[in-house]
Amino acid sequence: MELLRSLLDFLLHLDSHLFTMIMDYGIWIYAILFLIIFVETGLVVMPLLPGDSLLFAAGTFCAGVVNEGGQKAQLSLWVVLGLLTIAAISGDTLNYFLGKNIGLKALYWKIKGFHPVKQEYIAKTQDFFSKYGSRTIIIARFVPIVRTFAPFVAGIGSMNYSRFIRYNVIGGVVWVFGLTLLGYFFGNLPFVRKNFETVIFGIILISLLPMVYEVARAKFSRRPEDGKQAS
Repeated sequence: MELLRSLLDFLLHLDSHLFTMIMDYGIWIYAILFLIIFVETGLVVMPLLPGDSLLFAAGTFCAGVVNEGGQKAQLSLWVVLGLLTIAAISGDTLNYFLGKNIGLKALYWKIKGFHPVKQEYIAKTQDFFSKYGSRTIIIARFVPIVRTFAPFVAGIGSMNYSRFIRYNVIGGVVWVFGLTLLGYFFGNLPFVRKNFETVIFGIILISLLPMVYEVARAKFSRRPEDGKQAS
């Protein structure tokens, strides 16, 4: 529970946390950002890291952020775009091979009594594959949890690596460039700066909408069949 509270605090105060990290760690902030994106996309046991919001916030800092004391924190746009694209692509690649070599054995993993890989996560990702096919690797980039499990399920299934890596590269570039540039061009607008927590929370909610829609659609589509069986 403490971990979830810390994660939520980090998510909702990304601007202040990232500002402090840039000032404290200097050039090492690039390695930290790389590691967060790589771990979220590459390790199936870490599906709750803040990928979307972190990319938006990083883009904001690429345009430069000045705090109330007049200090300026800034990242290099091209370094961020290049490094985090590599992190996203290599993370998905690692996850694909984990799925290929470990498969459903991961369902039995435990971390302090908690099962990080759950059957419902696998099932929901398989639903995405059933609906979108190989395009799931691209679409899932914008859906938390499914983003982490899509390459893993692709490795478990029959998708060959040449097809996977093609969609992986496209998805990684679109995801990183899209959200980072969104933050770069709009993150420092006065309205966004004044409501940064709300904007970050909005990004999280919007990214969850496809998953909510799929769950609701599956629930309501079963109701007519249930009624027929009851009659």
